Amino acid sequence: MSEEARIGPFFALRTGPGDPGEEGYARIGEAYRVTGGGAAAPLLRGRVESVGAGLRTDEPRVAASLVFQGLAARLWALALGPAALSGRVPDLRPDQLWWNPARTAPDDLWWPGPARVMGEPGGLAGQLADSAYAHLLPLHSAVTRGYRVSGRLLWGNAASALTGSLRVLDDWCRARGRAEAADRAAGLVRDLLAQPPLRGAGELTAPPPAFRRRSCCLYYRVPGGGLCGDCVLRKSPG
Repeated sequence: MSEEARIGPFFALRTGPGDPGEEGYARIGEAYRVTGGGAAAPLLRGRVESVGAGLRTDEPRVAASLVFQGLAARLWALALGPAALSGRVPDLRPDQLWWNPARTAPDDLWWPGPARVMGEPGGLAGQLADSAYAHLLPLHSAVTRGYRVSGRLLWGNAASALTGSLRVLDDWCRARGRAEAADRAAGLVRDLLAQPPLRGAGELTAPPPAFRRRSCCLYYRVPGGGLCGDCVLRKSPG
């Protein structure tokens, strides 16, 4: 087990040889495709429908928002963990990373090839951004076009997912005397929040890391749902 995997399942990645296609996986880049009419690809549409059914919501845009946030959390964690602990960022390209949305972390994502890391240009924060935005930019486009979800809302989701990963990582590092890694992670997250497209998404305070976003992920519209801890709203509308 890698050191990052010990933080928690969102920071872990299935690796090793095999045929992902035979086990029901598809290249995650397929989920980011948009048809000529603007509809989401079958892989993403199936995930949104599954999440919507599980949450008992009849609003596809609500389910799509939460699918985006869940994937963002996985992708940020996979990049932020090793960046903080080892100073290296994995290069998980969308055309080579496999996804099975019916499985849970860490087995939802599979990298069957040899490990790769991002190159030096851009510094650690730039490498972290490049690794995550290779996924988040096309996913953002697919969800905004396919489900008419606000682009600003989705970047708020991405910021929330990033800072959520930071909180988990910070707790883990400080409990093990890894203050330097925790501080490195916080610095990287501050750098990302200061740059587009996350600039203006919310405010990060520390210590310990706490975030207040300037948008709402729509979870309050789920039957029985409420407000997330970092929501811009103080009480559910209505």
